[in-house]
Amino acid sequence: MSVRVLIVDDQELLRTAIALTLERDPRIAAVVTVASGEAAIEHVRAHAVDVVLMDIRMPGMDGIAATREILRVRPGIRVLILTTFDLDEYVYAAIREGASGFLTKDATPAALADAAVAVAAGEAVMSPRATTALMGFVRGGAPAADPERVLAQLSPREREVARALATGASNDDIARRLFLSANTVKTHVKAVLAKLGVPDRVHVVIWAYENGLLRPRG
Repeated sequence: MSVRVLIVDDQELLRTAIALTLERDPRIAAVVTVASGEAAIEHVRAHAVDVVLMDIRMPGMDGIAATREILRVRPGIRVLILTTFDLDEYVYAAIREGASGFLTKDATPAALADAAVAVAAGEAVMSPRATTALMGFVRGGAPAADPERVLAQLSPREREVARALATGASNDDIARRLFLSANTVKTHVKAVLAKLGVPDRVHVVIWAYENGLLRPRG
């Protein structure tokens, strides 16, 4: 896979460092950097981009607004949030706008490249330890619907997979937990996303807690 990446960050040093890291990876076809949300929107209007690495806090248009507009203009683009913190209300808001996950800015070069490729392939990126923090924001959301009514559209096995996804489990984790092959897990995950009408596994976590599939602890 050859991935075209746009890096959006108001700090020139950080933009340059990330770009140099990604350009060394043979899976990355092109890397462009811009310093603002407004410039990012202009770029995606005029050029092909697969993945946007988006800073969340910038002068002018922040990463939340930029994510919203980019996905409106180019729905096929994937947005990965870059943040200083594991999770905060800004990151959560960006995920709600359609971002496919987030990485902290101190992620290793290999993690950045792997994340860009994974997101381009339709996966979502979020550290497992952040799932609990994410739930802290979801708790204040809308009241959960009747779980049985919500889950009626899923088969029994799909329910098991959805519950596992809601805990932040990877496909490999699910395969081991449910004694399934990797290909079978991928098929079930795809079906769960389609039936729930969510773009990726990060949004399964949000959907699950908002609709009563799982309950936050405490």
